[in-house]
Amino acid sequence: MTRRPTSRDVAQAAGVSQSTVSLVLGGKWPGRVSPATARTVRRAAERLGYRPNLAARNLRLGTTRTVLLVVPTPSSTFFGSVYTGAAEVAARHGFGVVVYPWPDDTGPGDASAQGGPFASPREAIDGVLASSLAVEVLKEFRDTPAVMLDNDPAGATPTVAFAVADGMRALAAHLGALGHRRFGHVAAAVDQWTFHERGGALAAAVAALPGGGLVRATSAIDVAAAKEAAGRLLDRPDRPTVLVCDDDLMAAGAYKAARARGLEIPRDLSVTGFDDDVLATALEPELTTVRLPARRLGAEGMTALLELLDGRTPEPRSLPAELVVRASTAPPRR
Repeated sequence: MTRRPTSRDVAQAAGVSQSTVSLVLGGKWPGRVSPATARTVRRAAERLGYRPNLAARNLRLGTTRTVLLVVPTPSSTFFGSVYTGAAEVAARHGFGVVVYPWPDDTGPGDASAQGGPFASPREAIDGVLASSLAVEVLKEFRDTPAVMLDNDPAGATPTVAFAVADGMRALAAHLGALGHRRFGHVAAAVDQWTFHERGGALAAAVAALPGGGLVRATSAIDVAAAKEAAGRLLDRPDRPTVLVCDDDLMAAGAYKAARARGLEIPRDLSVTGFDDDVLATALEPELTTVRLPARRLGAEGMTALLELLDGRTPEPRSLPAELVVRASTAPPRR
């Protein structure tokens, strides 16, 4: 059985003392260790596959060094990427990240009843990252330092957000340039800032197109529900020539609705998504969508939270939303 590497092994590999290893891997090296030495220590730790014993360190420091990442749907690949980005940054500073689902009708106070990670999360964490949720979620954590992800940057809580309105405007401009004027919006029936921004930007962009018109049907972020909502739009006498979906998963439902009606994508109907999840290239034809860098969202959010824990005030961060044009959009059939 291979022995687990220790901080002594890292120190020997880097040619430094164990205390230097502790300073670097604990994020306390600035001003005490040179940047070159810090890089050497990190490289040695990565090469050896060393991971700090957080439990032992926490007992010494009297702190959990744990961050709670609160998300609405932890099984989503999008939020999986958010977690990966946050955990990578956290690990470099000796923190761990625990994912906590936020159900519709309960809160972290019910964690023990639901098999959650803590009987009382407020007492067991150093900070909170809340992704794609209402700011009211933070009331459950009282004075715990917190950063909101994919939320209103105008709020009082430090926030890392996507420029979702810019992404939707770019998508609408692309569709307008193809000649589309009858837009259908398969909108997420979720009361979140990000979806309000997407819907508002789409409505304004379509209204600015000469002869542009928009009809909307709401749906849960679910393939079957989106199929039903898209079907309602496609059964209208003034059938849209394009369905703009708030999420790539919803776009999959729109594909099913189109094919159930004998419509070929993109010859008879264009379809777009949002997020650029792995599903976007699994669909056939591949989906035109707006890419949101989920992994970077987690990384930037964790960086902001560490600044907050260090007594600094994080600057607002806005991440780009990039239009990705694929084969699901074409000029409307005449």
